[in-house]
Amino acid sequence: MIIWLNGTFGAGKTTTAKELVRLIPKARIFDPEEVGFMLRHVPGLPEVSDFQDWRPWRGLVVETASQLLDYVGGVLVVPQTVLVEQYWAEIHSGLEKAGIPVHHFLLHTDQDTLVHRIETDTVETGARQWRLDHVPDYHTALSWLSREAEIIDTTGTPPAQVARAVAAGVEARSAGGQ
Repeated sequence: MIIWLNGTFGAGKTTTAKELVRLIPKARIFDPEEVGFMLRHVPGLPEVSDFQDWRPWRGLVVETASQLLDYVGGVLVVPQTVLVEQYWAEIHSGLEKAGIPVHHFLLHTDQDTLVHRIETDTVETGARQWRLDHVPDYHTALSWLSREAEIIDTTGTPPAQVARAVAAGVEARSAGGQ
């Protein structure tokens, strides 16, 4: 099973993922961004502003997740922003074809909280402006994301509580056969 945490930069995906692996037995984090970092070292790929624009990234994310689950089992918690509907459709379809259930959550926060989190982030300080520049892309994607994912509001909610809400959502969906 995969628990995919989507949302814009600063919504709390990484922090929630860390809390989730504490709550869910045999859960581990898989960060598809690492696949993108790997591809950046391959000569001859077209220049893109986002590694998600490389079709091989999407296929490798599916294949890597599938291989990891076959090898170690359990649950993969995937904290990854995907704002292009076509890209999500490719990834989701690939995981479905591999027989992997996917629980897709959108971590959402209000604009003021989001900007505050990005501007005060002490880990990704070099990416602040890049993250702020991509907030409009997130707002554009909200219409399809709200159809494809269960929305969890992270505004003013501690990460442990967000993780419990995600875990409860997974449990409810699993019990309902979704």
